[in-house]
Amino acid sequence: MNIKNIAFIGAGNMSKSIIGGLVEKGYPANNITAANPSQGKLDALQTAFNINITQDNLNAVTNADVVVLAVKPQLMNEMLQRLTQDANQAKLDLSKKLFISIAAGLPVARLNEMLGAEHQIIRTMPNTPSLLGLGMTGLYAPQNISVEDKTFANDLMAAVGQTAWVEDEAGIDKIIAVAGSAPAYFFLFMESLEQEAKALGFSDTDARNIVQQVALGSAQMVCHNQEVSLADLRAQVTSKGGTTAEAIKVFEDQGLRDISKQAMHAAIKRAEEMAKLF
Repeated sequence: MNIKNIAFIGAGNMSKSIIGGLVEKGYPANNITAANPSQGKLDALQTAFNINITQDNLNAVTNADVVVLAVKPQLMNEMLQRLTQDANQAKLDLSKKLFISIAAGLPVARLNEMLGAEHQIIRTMPNTPSLLGLGMTGLYAPQNISVEDKTFANDLMAAVGQTAWVEDEAGIDKIIAVAGSAPAYFFLFMESLEQEAKALGFSDTDARNIVQQVALGSAQMVCHNQEVSLADLRAQVTSKGGTTAEAIKVFEDQGLRDISKQAMHAAIKRAEEMAKLF
């Protein structure tokens, strides 16, 4: 991974995860700066990773090659407008910097509007398992982004898991449905299994341990059997006329596949709506 000066605007959990992943992989902490209004969050990052910190966004980006936009979508416009004003007064050219956004619902065109001109912007959509280094991040880059910058953005997000590029920006909304929101789908299913396990007489502790271990083991079986389709893995557990077959029949009869499809398309629709809110 090429070494560039990176400024993180925002010091929340996702910034912490990416910074931690970078440092763990040997990225020089001295090349990373985090900016945030809260001194407490900054102090925690500096203590954990020995990076540079500041409460001044302009100070953070002045010497940065890459600026990671990690503030909430509803705060982005005010922050970027203020940053642009400060940069103009300081005669700092922001157009030479690569911006990487991890904010949901903000298209590249809207981010450019907030910045007051066209800039080099890559959108990313990580999910919450990134906090454990097991994330799945979707990325989108407009045509004006160089191969070098795309490679850097990919390496940056690979610090917290796997990555997948989409060809057009609408693909980011699809990534949200398939990966960004998807951990909640699995949590809901696990929650329903845990609830019924308790109803069957298992203690709270045992019900939780059983469900989470089954989920972990199942995910690992998928990861360790890449040559086997998910359908075949399911079939291997589903003996004809057995208990699993009866359970699967209920899921199929109740329309689990169609429910999943509807849920994912609802997530895409909401992502498209959110793009118009800010």
